[in-house]
Amino acid sequence: MKKLIFTTVAAFLAIAPAFAQDMQYGRKVTDFTTGPKVGGYVIGKYAYTDQDGKHDGDGFSQRLVRLYADGTILKDFKYRVQVQINNAAFHMKDYFVEWAHWKEFSVKVGQYKRAFLFENPYNPWDVGFGDYSQITKKFAGMGDYCGEAGSTGGRDQGIQFQGDLFPVNDGAFRLVHYQLQLMNGQGINVADGNAHKDIIGTIQFQPIKDLYIGVFGWTGNYTSGNATVDRNRWAVSAKYEHNSWSARAEYVSSKGHKISELQADGSFSGAGKADGWYAAVGVPVNDWFKVYAKYDVYRDQANEASMNTMYSIAPNFQIHKNLMLQLQYNFVDNKPTSSHWNEAWAEFYVRF
Repeated sequence: MKKLIFTTVAAFLAIAPAFAQDMQYGRKVTDFTTGPKVGGYVIGKYAYTDQDGKHDGDGFSQRLVRLYADGTILKDFKYRVQVQINNAAFHMKDYFVEWAHWKEFSVKVGQYKRAFLFENPYNPWDVGFGDYSQITKKFAGMGDYCGEAGSTGGRDQGIQFQGDLFPVNDGAFRLVHYQLQLMNGQGINVADGNAHKDIIGTIQFQPIKDLYIGVFGWTGNYTSGNATVDRNRWAVSAKYEHNSWSARAEYVSSKGHKISELQADGSFSGAGKADGWYAAVGVPVNDWFKVYAKYDVYRDQANEASMNTMYSIAPNFQIHKNLMLQLQYNFVDNKPTSSHWNEAWAEFYVRF
């Protein structure tokens, strides 16, 4: 027994330095797991607007601070935990486990991004602008059109099946990507509001490498108190990302009322529909300087009278691989109020 104990201790002492080093750098530590990769990023902002009545929104602010940890367990199980801080508010953003043994089929369970629109999965560093497009915010769950409480960051809780099919050019890329989700429909960090589940899905085609054409669908509802409203949406999208050149365009149509449109007699005001679209391009000037431009439209009642249009230009200066300065100018034309105004933003991004 003493010999067995001595041999075990000696073996542990022999491998302990290598084990600790691998944990430090997030490399493979055994045949079954990897050390967690830990990181995060910080975004600070200065904003100015000449919109009437909005000057109290000028000034410096903390847009967000995010921290995350992700890794692999038992070779095939990926996990991520991500938290966010906005000023004094702290909340969980992501937590999930994904079984990803095959590229053609994987299963994810937890809290994560809804499979709706190309722009929704982008993290803020990669969007190219100081905020997401209006349709991404309104129809993917970032201050949702229906009145979903708070900003869910385009996320919900549920289960997802996804995969990439039909490899071409010896696996250089795959022709088809699909995702199918069964979600609560209530957003993040809350229990489900009813027995109904939202079904969200997309099928995306890559006819040539880095060019994606996608169709998205969403059927479900949202409950607040005693009121429930439908969310039936579809979208068509295209994007291209190659050698630092970027282009994407998306259109969304939504049917379903807002919680705020519920009347005392149980009926709803408003048209019960909305839509919007955007087109954005990003042009690299050199390795550290890239300029984005965007035409961004949201129609709250799916008609011209309810149209809000933003024209944006956003120079991005990547001073270091982990440090970026972004300037943005917006011209906003708001039909409901027959007014227009200018906005100027400056944001800095730090990641680690």
